[in-house]
Amino acid sequence: MTSWCKAALAALMLVLGVAAAGTPARAADTAPAGTHQLNTAADADVWRAIRQGVQGTSSLPNPRAGVLIQSEGESWRALRNGPIATYGAWALAGILVVLVLFFLFRGRIRLDAPATGRTVQRFNAIERGTHWLTAGSFIVLALTGLNVLYGRWVLLPVIGPEAFAALTGWGKLAHNYLGFAFMAGVLVTFLLWVRHNIPERADLTWFAQAGGLFSKNVHPAAKKFNAGQKVIFWATVLGGAGLSFTGLALLFPFSFGGLQDMQLYQMIHAVIALALAVVIIGHIYIGSIGMEGAFDAMGSGQVEEEWAREHHALWLAEVKGERTDPRQRGGGHGHHAPAE
Repeated sequence: MTSWCKAALAALMLVLGVAAAGTPARAADTAPAGTHQLNTAADADVWRAIRQGVQGTSSLPNPRAGVLIQSEGESWRALRNGPIATYGAWALAGILVVLVLFFLFRGRIRLDAPATGRTVQRFNAIERGTHWLTAGSFIVLALTGLNVLYGRWVLLPVIGPEAFAALTGWGKLAHNYLGFAFMAGVLVTFLLWVRHNIPERADLTWFAQAGGLFSKNVHPAAKKFNAGQKVIFWATVLGGAGLSFTGLALLFPFSFGGLQDMQLYQMIHAVIALALAVVIIGHIYIGSIGMEGAFDAMGSGQVEEEWAREHHALWLAEVKGERTDPRQRGGGHGHHAPAE
């Protein structure tokens, strides 16, 4: 081989060596042993398994870290932002429309007979304090919870991201801690008044006459709590119990189940809260502008005697030691005679 051929061959080998050194190594050549590369026909099966929430391995101490995708979260989000949020908004708007129409057509429910100028104690300080503890905490919990569900669409565009973030952050703290005040209020409410809220036959008459809410001079006799108030009592107690359990489950994650259980608890929590909010809005209306003299019961604790006679005749007779005519126990004013 001539000298120029040897030189040309050496130059060619040098060029090929430089080209080989500058070419990136293939992933298959540099991948650690045992690593699966997603470039085969089986990749679809792998991703399908991941999408279905198959448990993998992780170096993190949390065993749940091995699940890359939790598919049920998509279903939870669709239900929360779909039917729950939609029907909840319709229910809240619906009760407001009903109350406005009721006020326009019925007006404020006033006494049918002249006031006597005498009062009778309806609730003592402990009862009123329990009521306002429960009511006040529920109002804050309801507002902060509604912000979590609807705030992104209602408040965020109005007040901006900075104010919304601050409001939501403080609201979360209030929601977490005032939840315990609400639980305590519900428990004491149950202990104070459960004996007065046992359903009885007279409640059917109250319902049949709609409590006299739609008619003047119609006053079905009732004890300390009428049938409508009993509905509110049990809605508060049972709904409050449901909110308390699901709230604790969300406040202490994974203490009452896994991730899917928590998603279920969250949906139950939202549904109960929305339903209870609808009931309480009606209660607030009747207890404030809807009925003359009703607020005094939880304000000063003293109510006008004629108010008590028209709305709670059997209770007033018991307080005053009067004898009730059995023929009047189902309706009317509930005429009384002094006890003998």
